[in-house]
Formats: sequence, C-alpha cells, structure tokens
Amino acid sequence: MDKKLVVSSSPHLKSPENIHSIMVDVLVALFPVALMAVFLFGYRALATMVIATLVAMITEAIILRKGNLFGDGSAAVTGLLLAMVLPPAPPWWVVVIGSAVAVGIGKHLFGGIGNNIFNPALVGRAVLVVSWGAHVAGDVWMRPVPFNFTADIVTEATPLATKAASLLDLFIGTVSGSLGETSALALIIGGIWLYYRGHIDWRIPGAFIALVFVFGLFDGGFNMGLYHVLAGGVLLGALFMATDMVTSPVTSVGKLIFGGGCGLITMIIRLFGSYPEGVMFSILLMNSLTPIIDNLTLPKRFGEVKQKNA
Repeated sequence: MDKKLVVSSSPHLKSPENIHSIMVDVLVALFPVALMAVFLFGYRALATMVIATLVAMITEAIILRKGNLFGDGSAAVTGLLLAMVLPPAPPWWVVVIGSAVAVGIGKHLFGGIGNNIFNPALVGRAVLVVSWGAHVAGDVWMRPVPFNFTADIVTEATPLATKAASLLDLFIGTVSGSLGETSALALIIGGIWLYYRGHIDWRIPGAFIALVFVFGLFDGGFNMGLYHVLAGGVLLGALFMATDMVTSPVTSVGKLIFGGGCGLITMIIRLFGSYPEGVMFSILLMNSLTPIIDNLTLPKRFGEVKQKNA
C-alpha cells in the first residue's frame, strides 16, 4: 500500500522555487538591460559584462572548491550587476578586481549567500570608487552610439551633471552613464518581469522612487521630479539592488522605511553632496540598518503579554 501520509518535522512549506530558479529569473530580467547596453555602447559593454560575470563565477568556484562554474547562479547575478554599475569601457583589470571583491568580500566574507549584510555588487563598486575613482566615477562618461558596435570612444557629461537631457532620451537610454542605468525602458521591462515572478515587492521600489520624485519636485517642478527618477541609477537601484532579498527588510512596513530611506539619502547626496550620484551610498547605508528596521517593525505575536516590571 502506498503511503498516503508522510510525517516529518517542520517547516512544512514547499515551493518549486529555489535559489537557482530565482537567479535565472533575475538574469532574464537583466537581459533587456544588457541588450540595450550593447546596442548603445558596442563591444566594450559586452566585454565588461562578460569579464565581470566570468570572474565572479570563477571566484566563487575557487572559494567553494566546486567544479560547477554556474552553481546556484548567484555569482553570475553579482557579476552582471556589478557590470551594470560600471562605465561602458573601464580598464579590464578594474572589472576583474571589482568582481572578485564583490564575491570574495561582499558575499563570502560574511558566510556566503544568505549571510551577507551588504549588496555584494555595490560593495565591489564602492571599493573601486574609493581606490580607482577616476576609472569608475565622475561627471564625464562615454557617449552612446546606437547601432555602431565598434564606435570610437567620445565622452560627454552625464545627465545628472548637465540636467539638460530630454525625458525621452532618458527613457530610451540614449544618454551617457553606467551600462545598466541609461535605459529606463529596459529597466522597467526587467522590473515588471521580477514583479510578475513574485521576486520583488512593490513597497521598496515604490517608496524609493516616490521619495526621489517628491524631492525632485523641489529641484524644479514636475519635469525635474521625473528627471531625477529617470536619470542616474535610481531605477536600477530601486528595482534590482535595493530589492535584494538577503539585504532588505522582510516586513511590509520595514520595506517602506527601507525604500524611503534609500530615496531620501539619494536625493540628499544629489542635491547637497559633492558626489553627482547617491544611489550606491544610500543602498549600502540602508543595508546596514536592515536588522534594526526588521526588529522595530516585527508584528507582535498573537496573545503576547508584556512582562511586568518587578
């Protein structure tokens, strides 16, 4: 007789999803962004993404001493996300160092996936900004040349530096910037896919974008509010970085606080700081506050009785 009931210890939650399937979904969501980056910046963008992704996977395979290069897919996601926050044509060794740091320090120094406090890709970029800022940060970046895979490098000021780009250019992506931050259209498509698959909650990106828009209103009205949302790394950060399951709060209220804090810090840096962009710093700072936010917003247990003071 076949067993009709299997008794086992808790937890009893079962789901077809696992780390591998979630990471594949994130890679699928990043595909339109990566495709647009190659379309705008040519072979240099492709080389940056390939180097960052391969080095991330190799670094993890060495640390874990496993022959499976792809593994659970989390290293590939980390490497590709790092490439998304880098210029189109940084020196190859900068990409290698950043990717190795992202996985080795940002992820495995804390115990591997599920234990890291900070978003690994942003840890890698932060180290690069501090160490070799001239190669990965600044107001002047490579100008996109659509359809020209081998175009020469011509630089121009970023939209955040000039505040002169049209909203249409920002939406499509025909502006200078990091590989993954120029095309709002590609980012929104990827974000919709992640939301459809149930991997992100609307609260973090919603609060993040709302705070950026509101503060942008004070910088020049409705159009400037939209400008701050579409320019720079807000959409990339809100949809792909701040929503990282490991480094963001688990409670509904906590997610709103987290997203709002990211937006607030981003705009404080943009409007009053010396850096033209504040998304990286805002997310890393809020990552450090995630345990506190979760502790403060955990719902009370049903029937819980407060202990009386002696």
